[in-house]
Order: sequence, then C-alpha cells, then structure tokens
Amino acid sequence: MNQILSVEPPKPKKENKQRINNSRSGTIEIEKIVRFFAIALIVFGILMIGSGSYSMYQGMQATTNTEEKPTISVQEISETELELEVSHSSKLQRVTYNWNGQEPSELEVSGKKSVTQTIEIPTGENTLNVYAIDENGKESNYSAVYTRQGDISIDFQLEGNNIKVVASGKNQLSYMTYRWDDEEEQRVEINNMTTEQLIEIPMGQHTLTVSVVDINNATETKTQEIKGVTKPTLKVTTDGSSNFVIQASDEEGITRVEYRLDEDDSKRVFLDLTQVYTKEQRKQFVYSNIPLHDGVNKIEVTVYNESGIAETARVLVNK
Repeated sequence: MNQILSVEPPKPKKENKQRINNSRSGTIEIEKIVRFFAIALIVFGILMIGSGSYSMYQGMQATTNTEEKPTISVQEISETELELEVSHSSKLQRVTYNWNGQEPSELEVSGKKSVTQTIEIPTGENTLNVYAIDENGKESNYSAVYTRQGDISIDFQLEGNNIKVVASGKNQLSYMTYRWDDEEEQRVEINNMTTEQLIEIPMGQHTLTVSVVDINNATETKTQEIKGVTKPTLKVTTDGSSNFVIQASDEEGITRVEYRLDEDDSKRVFLDLTQVYTKEQRKQFVYSNIPLHDGVNKIEVTVYNESGIAETARVLVNK
C-alpha cells in the first residue's frame, strides 16, 4: 500500500515571534532614552558654557571698571594755546590745572564724563600740572613743561632777603609795576631794553605780581608765591688764643652747623642741633669747643635755618 506523505514547512512558533518583537521594541526604547540623555547633556553643556562666559565677561568688566583712570590729553593748537581734554567711562568728580604750582583753576565737570578747555601758555618756560578724579576716587595726574617766546621776558631770582626781577624785551621797555598781595602797586621807570630790580621780601608767605610794559604798550605779567625769610646771623671769633667761637642766631632757629679746619675735608664737622636743642633754644647758638693750634689756623663755618637758608663765614687766625 502506497502512503502519500504531505510535506509542509514548519510554522514558526508563536512564542519565537513574540520574543523577536519584544527584542526590537526594547532596542527602540533604549535608543530613545540614549538620544534623550545625549540631547539633554548637549543643552546642559551649552548652558554651562554660556553661563561661564558671561561670568568671565562680568568679571573682566568689573576689573576693567575698577582699574580704569581718567584719561588726560593735552594738545598744542597754536604757539600760544593748548587744548586740554579729560575723559573717562565714569563720571568725573573734579578736574583742575595750574601753571608752576600756583593756585589751580577748576573746570566745571558736574555729571560729565568728558571735558575740554583751551589754556593760554604763559611767556617763558612754565610747567603745566593737571589733576583729575572720578566719582569712584580714581585719580590721574599730568605734568609737562611748555615754552613760549614773547616780546617781554620776566625772571625772578632770590638774593638774600630780596627778590631780583630781571626783565628784557624785543623792544625798549617803558616801565615796570609790582605789588605784594593786594597792596598798592609800585612803579619803576625803565626806558631800556633790559632791567634788574631788587625788591625786599616781607616776612611770611606772600604773592608777588610784576608787570612790565614796553614802548608799544605790550605787557607781560608774572605772579609767584614767595616766602620771606631772613638769613642767619653768623660771627666767628676767638676766646683769646685757645679756641674758635661760633655765634649764630636766627628768628626761625638754627638747624645745622658745619665747619672745616685748615681747608681739610677730613676735618669737616657736622652738628645737627635739632637732635639736642628745642626750637626756641636754637634761635641763639654759641659753640666754642674748637681748639687753635700753633701757626696759621683757618676755619670755614656754615649755618642753616629752618627754611634751609645758609650763611657762611671764613676766619684766619695766626697763633
């Protein structure tokens, strides 16, 4: 008997299908989770970088603002004039300028971050000083020497208790006036190309104003603060034949005494009176502990007062 065999492909088992489907589904879920965390990490990194950069910028900006100072610029716009400019990122609190340390001129800077001013250059060689401070207390200073040639030049020279005014002009000088502080002017006729005039300095701090006028009526004025002092009084004698005697006096007080024997620097002696005597005691000073030797004795003595004014005496004694 013949048997007919039926051959059919085996049907996949249901649970295998389910397993495959579950495997694919799990893989997809993992990929989604990984993708989500990757995106989250990228976003977080961008935020952190942005925050760090902003903090660095803020820090740099704060440092810059803290360290910045007002900027001072001075330009020569002509032979006789300068242009001063002061600028800053913060508001300016005060700006001043002066010539040769005299009374400063103050610019109006209320609520401003920059200010400009045209300044006339005085005749001769003069020093311009500029000072600026902002609302945060940051300060800037500027100092420079400027020279202007004029028709008339005026110079002050100290000679003892006097001030010597030396003036010269391109044209003949007609006259000069001078005054101390706000006192009445004194007039001196010149009628020459140059002049030298001695003016006695009053005691204390005073302001001298001198004006010189030439035959063309061109005028030059110079003002300067001057402290009036007197030179110390100095006398060197002997007490018979044994010692040199130094006698010195001054209204301010003697601060230092120097003396040298026989022109020999190795025999130079310095006496600092401020370490030993009070100011009142130093107004009168006597020193006699300098013995004479046989033969020719030479001594050179210099004394100084509180203002640094010196007086020197030289004495020769034959023993």
